[in-house]
Amino acid sequence: MSASSPAAPPARSVCVFCGSRHGARPAYAEDARAIGQMLAARNWRLVYGAGDVGLMGEVARAAQEAGAETFGVIPEHLFRLEVGKRDLNTFIVTENMHERKKVMHMNSDAVVVMPGGAGSLDEFYEVLTWRQIGLHEKPIFLLNTAGYWDPLIALNAHVVTEGFASASLLDMVQVIDTVAELETALDTAFS
Repeated sequence: MSASSPAAPPARSVCVFCGSRHGARPAYAEDARAIGQMLAARNWRLVYGAGDVGLMGEVARAAQEAGAETFGVIPEHLFRLEVGKRDLNTFIVTENMHERKKVMHMNSDAVVVMPGGAGSLDEFYEVLTWRQIGLHEKPIFLLNTAGYWDPLIALNAHVVTEGFASASLLDMVQVIDTVAELETALDTAFS
């Protein structure tokens, strides 16, 4: 009997910011599961907030079940609230939210923002601001499931129209409507 060869290391790592709740529409959880499966199929590592609740739990469980490598980062004060998922390939506990975002971003090649609440908005605007001021050039994707991000897209356009950012801000975010389109966009970004 020959020993099996170790799995190839992930080709890329994708940071997924998403809600710790499921939201009002089943489409949100469906897309979370589809992202986890897609990442595994492409041998891309999931980097996410290490929770086992809401969309976070959906994307992580789907990724694990499909064989993806998982990398989770959770601040100690959210460990119980977000039910820290300890069975990940890599599980990191940080002191605070800022450190969580920094570790997630440093360990990823692209950022996907799924539907979520104030925390997801915070994460989105932090990585967008970092890109705006030249701290990184990683692609940022808004997964606009069921039009969830339409008000945010309009707000970003309003910020530009009112002169608080240049039009280049809008080019720093790619709005994607489906997981299939997201896979194509990530593939293009990684090539």
